[in-house]
Amino acid sequence: MSDFTSSVQWQFKQFDRQLQKNNFLNALESRTNVPKSYLVSGFTFVYLLLTFLNVGGIGQILSNFVGFVLPTVHSINAIKTKTKDDDTKLLAYWIIFSFLNVIEFWSSAILYLIPFYYFIKIVFLVYIGTPSTGGAVLLWNKFIEPVYDRSIGHFMQTNDIRSAVDNAEEAMATGASRHIHKN
Repeated sequence: MSDFTSSVQWQFKQFDRQLQKNNFLNALESRTNVPKSYLVSGFTFVYLLLTFLNVGGIGQILSNFVGFVLPTVHSINAIKTKTKDDDTKLLAYWIIFSFLNVIEFWSSAILYLIPFYYFIKIVFLVYIGTPSTGGAVLLWNKFIEPVYDRSIGHFMQTNDIRSAVDNAEEAMATGASRHIHKN
């Protein structure tokens, strides 16, 4: 048991080292005399518990908050880089996140069919929203891209539809340009 305790304490010390640069947590630690790692762990536990219990329907807002904030930070950082790899991972994430939210909006039956749906959704969103896990790209490559290619992709490659889309884009750009120059 002492090996387990010492291992956990070592993990918390490592976590504290990672959080040293966070001024907000440093100020909170000095006011409460509670280590940063305990504060973050406690907040995370309460957050996940509220989501798990879905008290007053709070699970939806908490899961969407996690699903938006973490990937938004990664997306802003990706925009600032010159490489395309991180952009692709995050675009795959945003497609999956949007799809989930549309399905969730139109099918409230999910909440009754899947116990602890929002808790599962948070775990899933953290997995696919963290670029280093590669979860969003895996889902894109295995499921979304093949379905897209079979159902929509081949239509977009025909000249009739492609030219109709191009013409619509050009007409909208021209109309917007005329409207801007008029005013």
